[in-house]
Amino acid sequence: MTRGRLFLVPNTLDFGMNGQEVDLREVLPDAVLVRAAAITHWAAENAKTTRAFLKRVGAIHPLAVPLQEQHIDELPRPQKGRGPASGAVTTSSSEEKLWLALLEPAMAGHDIGLISEAGMPAVADPGAKLVAAAHAAKVQVVPLTGPSSLLMALAASGLNGQSFAFVGYLPLDAAERTARIKALDNFSAREQQTQLMIETPYRNSALLQALLAALKPGSLLSVSCGLSLKDAWTHTATVEQWRQAPKSLPDKVPAVFAILGVR
Repeated sequence: MTRGRLFLVPNTLDFGMNGQEVDLREVLPDAVLVRAAAITHWAAENAKTTRAFLKRVGAIHPLAVPLQEQHIDELPRPQKGRGPASGAVTTSSSEEKLWLALLEPAMAGHDIGLISEAGMPAVADPGAKLVAAAHAAKVQVVPLTGPSSLLMALAASGLNGQSFAFVGYLPLDAAERTARIKALDNFSAREQQTQLMIETPYRNSALLQALLAALKPGSLLSVSCGLSLKDAWTHTATVEQWRQAPKSLPDKVPAVFAILGVR
């Protein structure tokens, strides 16, 4: 029996933005919408939001099966933690069995769609473990084109796009966060590597203030807010310029932060 494939289906970046939903056709190619409409088996962070996505897709292209007949399995919940290894794709043998179980439809010949809450699946996303499991099981992985807030923010920042790293969430403890920011600033200056990070939206302002307090005055700081939404913006300036002309951040809109240290 021919095995199914694992399609990495991108989602919009308007997750949780009630009243600000974008037209799917403005951010996703029609070929992606056609493919999504044809898939009947899904691996998702959240079944409810995946059904909401499919409802939007179905309004453009008819779904292969009705919404209530879609097979949607939720990914295992990742362990809590914001340490450097919190996004690692290594798994224990018991965890590996859980991820492999999600691939059973592919073993039976069905294509599976992997979808994140927002943006590209498997990028800053627990779905990376399913992709790793697919490779181990010799299931073909097919990435589809769509928005990635990290790459969009990097491109819009004007910072070094030749060398960059996504460092995820910074520590919640104030002292640990300050130490981490200073270490990233020094590393970025030495290697001339852009450092990208995110935060839960209601903590956007707290992270911005922490960055402005800990970074060197001449370091570059870029913030992209609400990417792909109607009022999206990106602002890049030195830390000293940010301090002289403060900019407020909304507490309900996702943002991406990027820094590039000075030598």
